[in-house]
Amino acid sequence: MKVGSLAGGSTGATRQSIFDSDCPGRVVLDKLTSRWGVLILTALRDGPMRFHVLRDHIGGISEKMLSQNLRTFTDYGLTDRTVEPTIPPQVTYALTPMGMEVADRLHSLLDWVSINGEAIVKFQSGRSAR
Repeated sequence: MKVGSLAGGSTGATRQSIFDSDCPGRVVLDKLTSRWGVLILTALRDGPMRFHVLRDHIGGISEKMLSQNLRTFTDYGLTDRTVEPTIPPQVTYALTPMGMEVADRLHSLLDWVSINGEAIVKFQSGRSAR
């Protein structure tokens, strides 16, 4: 087992390196850093949202993809799901403390992409024209 600076966690426990192909953290990394995962988690930084509001806030996401990702994040302990006993039921999602921690980190990535995305696409377009 390799242990490195990206071995993870703040508990001080020895963990398998995320660079190892069989590291369990790879599954979590895959979900967190998917296109929809990043957008869902960072959208919830602003506070709890009902399902349809979250769906409308994230352009292009289908109800199926939103539902699958929210279920996964709830299973991972990153989001809480609250169902109000109304007709029809109102379902609200909110970040847990751990979810807020990762959402803050992902938000920094989105800020960087917002600042540099256009320049990167322009650079790539210039290279492919050669």
